[in-house]
Amino acid sequence: MHTILCYGDSNTFGTNPGGGRWGIDQRWTGLLGSMLGGSYRIIEEGLGGRTTVFDDPLEPRKNGLEYLPVSLQSHRPLDLVILSLGTNDCKSLNGANERIIAKGLEKLAIMVKTHAYGPGYPIPQVLVISPIHIGDDIESSVFASFDRGSAALSKRLANPIRNMAEQQHILFFDAATVATSSPIDQLHMDQEGHASLAKALYSLILPIFGDTEKPQIPAEYAKEASRAKFFGFLKR
Repeated sequence: MHTILCYGDSNTFGTNPGGGRWGIDQRWTGLLGSMLGGSYRIIEEGLGGRTTVFDDPLEPRKNGLEYLPVSLQSHRPLDLVILSLGTNDCKSLNGANERIIAKGLEKLAIMVKTHAYGPGYPIPQVLVISPIHIGDDIESSVFASFDRGSAALSKRLANPIRNMAEQQHILFFDAATVATSSPIDQLHMDQEGHASLAKALYSLILPIFGDTEKPQIPAEYAKEASRAKFFGFLKR
């Protein structure tokens, strides 16, 4: 069995822009698990407000760097860790730019690769996901820490995160190529966005493990699958 840890923020948690949380069969992690089948195990580690490396005075205990080693240790053995963060780094109070946010993700990726898993445990591969874009009307939402600059910053994240992934020889995917934030709250994916992201990741993940007995992805999703880019694998 291949174990995949999905470590992210509210869009990994499955926050519904209309309120509450999308069901397990609606959010991308649950959909991905269903598509991959019984030989894969998906572990959800999504937390609303989670950043890469920043402490938020308005939302304490959301620093992703602090909890990641606990998560890596408690869910061993892991074959793949998906890091889906960056949206909350765009908050105006952090004062970060796109290069800093990419460095934050890099720090988490290096932690995954160098964590002391213990004898007999594999070093998991890493996939970083550049987040969806924050809506331009974010200042009309209830999320006071985001402004128009946050929305603009979110649109500049993909290239530096892609470059970082290439330098670190880890996998990369740009979620903004298949999904958008809902106009309801300008921050979270609707049900269609979750489905599109799951389908794209499905086609990216299967080749990682050389899965020959795989479910067939419908032909209409081939275009989405072709957008999945990756830049190499970790040496075992």
